[in-house]
Order: sequence, then C-alpha cells, then structure tokens
Amino acid sequence: MLTSKGAATRQRIIEGAARLMRERGPAGVGLDDVRAATSTSKSQLFHYFPDGKADLLLAVARHEADQVLADQQPELDRLATWADWEAWRQRVVARYAAQERACPLSALTAQLGTGDPATVAVVTDLYDRWHAQLRAGVQALLDAGEAAPDIDVDRAATALLTAVAGGATLLMATGRIDYMESALSEALDGLRSPVSPAG
Repeated sequence: MLTSKGAATRQRIIEGAARLMRERGPAGVGLDDVRAATSTSKSQLFHYFPDGKADLLLAVARHEADQVLADQQPELDRLATWADWEAWRQRVVARYAAQERACPLSALTAQLGTGDPATVAVVTDLYDRWHAQLRAGVQALLDAGEAAPDIDVDRAATALLTAVAGGATLLMATGRIDYMESALSEALDGLRSPVSPAG
C-alpha cells in the first residue's frame, strides 16, 4: 500500500511518461527520458515500477484509458436529452479530429502486445465502463419517451460504442473523420422515436 505521498509520486511519473509517449510514441521513450522529465531517481522509478518499462507502459495505458472517458466529460455523464446527446457527439468528433491518426492508447497496447492478458484487461475495462455510460444515456431517453419504445438498450449502446471505436480505427488508417461522423449519426438516428425532435 502506497502512502499518499508515494501515490502522488507514482502518478506524477505516469503523467510525465504519458506526455512523453504522446509526443514521441512509446518506442521513442526510454526510462532515462522519463527520469529526466519527471526529476525521478533510478531507485524511485524501479520502486514504483519494478519491471521497468513494461510496468510503466501498462500504468500509462491505464492512465490513457481513463483519459479516453475524461475527454468526453462532462457530456458523457449528462446523456439525458437529445441536446445532451448532440453535445456529446460533437465533443467526441472534435476530440478525435484533433487527435487525427495519433491514438496514445492504441500505440501503447500495440507496444505491450494485444495478446497480453493485462493489456486485454485494460482495454476491456475501458469499453465496459464506456458501454455502461452510453447504456445509461439510452435508458434515460427511453424513460423520457424520447427513444423508440422497442429499442434494445444494450444493443443501442453497443452500436454507439462501435461507431466511435470503428470510426477511430478508420481515422487512424485514412486520416478521415467522416467515417465516425456518419456512423455516429446513423447510430443516433436509430434511437429516435417517430415523435422525437430532430435537434
């Protein structure tokens, strides 16, 4: 168990490493770079990350997974009306458009190896948490009578999540954000009841 000071030091190292890896990519960042950027001694670094870079990469991947959801706030927590959903859609598209082909989490998981159970756990946890928030938003629309009454809430949340994740994959491959925009619009249009407002 880390003390509060120890937890703060560990988090400072993770955040510093994350900034470097966003700039250079995981392969371009060594432990000496992290030590220099975070004013950390070698003994400190290995105290918090005993397996060295592998431990640090995994910690940064968890940090970046949390950041994926943080970047969608506060809209992701407020998916109760169609105006809320449109604000969220705009925020997501703007975030990925600004990111373009650089996806820190994808770069990290590629570096760690997608077959590694710890890596799979990080990504699975991210998608589970994201799906749960989207599901809650779809349920709020349904409860308010603003979604099609026969909508399957779980499937709708899955479609929305897939629209973003698939759009992000195509963005990295092509540099084009319009795939995500179209997929998200289609997924959202599929939620609407016949009497839902268009805006």
